[in-house]
Amino acid sequence: MVDVVELLADLVRLPSINPMGRPITGPELFEVRVSNYLCEYLQKLGVPWERVEIAPDRANVLARFEGTPGQPTIVLDAHEDTVPVEGMVIPPYEPTIKDGRMYGRGSCDVKGGLAAMLTAFTRLVQNPPSVRPTVVCTFTCDEESTSIGINHLTDSWSGKVPAYKLLPKAPDVAIVAEPTLLDAVVAHRGAIRWQISTTGRACHSSKPHEGINAIYRMGQVLEHLAAYAEWLPKSRPEHPLCGPSTLSVGVIAGGISVNVVPDRCTIDIDRRVLPGEDGSKVIPEVKAYLAERLDFEVEHSLPNIASPALGNELNGDWAAKLLKTVEPIIGEKKQIGVAYGTHASRFAQAGVPAVVFGPGDIAQAHTKDEWICLESLRQGMECYYRFITQTW
Repeated sequence: MVDVVELLADLVRLPSINPMGRPITGPELFEVRVSNYLCEYLQKLGVPWERVEIAPDRANVLARFEGTPGQPTIVLDAHEDTVPVEGMVIPPYEPTIKDGRMYGRGSCDVKGGLAAMLTAFTRLVQNPPSVRPTVVCTFTCDEESTSIGINHLTDSWSGKVPAYKLLPKAPDVAIVAEPTLLDAVVAHRGAIRWQISTTGRACHSSKPHEGINAIYRMGQVLEHLAAYAEWLPKSRPEHPLCGPSTLSVGVIAGGISVNVVPDRCTIDIDRRVLPGEDGSKVIPEVKAYLAERLDFEVEHSLPNIASPALGNELNGDWAAKLLKTVEPIIGEKKQIGVAYGTHASRFAQAGVPAVVFGPGDIAQAHTKDEWICLESLRQGMECYYRFITQTW
């Protein structure tokens, strides 16, 4: 029987950095090493598996174990990629165990969940109950940025891309691995991200009056956006599980040299949307707000991220079943909402009830010394196993 800790250590040793739109280079990029590992593992396990290349060195890997007639099809979904490693104070690819924790990039987000899912799936395959659901593991690429992996998978069910051999139609439910402290996340906020640019006229900085300073113009934009960000959460009801709508400016860039009046300045906007909010109205609302207050025009890009929110309209019953099933292992847990986004909203857009559930704590995700509690890892594996060996 495979050990979940050893499996996680194997995965942590494999770099799978998502550059997240940044100019990062090097051999540590993308998920190809993890995809290769998973394919070799599944081949040895002796189950049908499928690898679908989404982009160079980026693939979705699926595995399927057939259930008995009348039982549901359950997807276990975990992403293969991690955030970059700059600023880490531990060796990112050395799975160090200390004080009941495993340290390393991805240990918490989300190779711990992936290892727990794959171990549970292995147990199911090696000792299957006579009555069982069909279980499909979907190990997907690019969760940390533009979600090309999960989008390709869910698009296949509507015919936008060719069907996957092992999951040609939508499943009955999806369990999405993220570090939730083994609570069941049934709602989360979405995100719309785009750029706003101001333009001006360049000239020599010794005669700034001959130009138009785009950075000064951006200063006015920022002043109004700060006011908008303060007004926004008061302008509409909070979601009972996810809290308020928010807006934040995260990046600013402008100018080419200190002795040149800049003719362009750009900022990056992060707008968190609630379940039920119409994401298509986010940019027009900000555009109208600024247009009423500025005496110059600004440019708004198309969204570079448009991640939907997850509502709890479809998944509440499944979350209740999950928590009832795993209560003997971890005690009483809750249905909750969170601020961050997950693949669950993409499943929900395709009409599939999706619950986010996994070992670890989001507070340790993406950190300089990322780690996961090994007790939580083992409990998560046992929870997944109990759930996928239930009958309905």
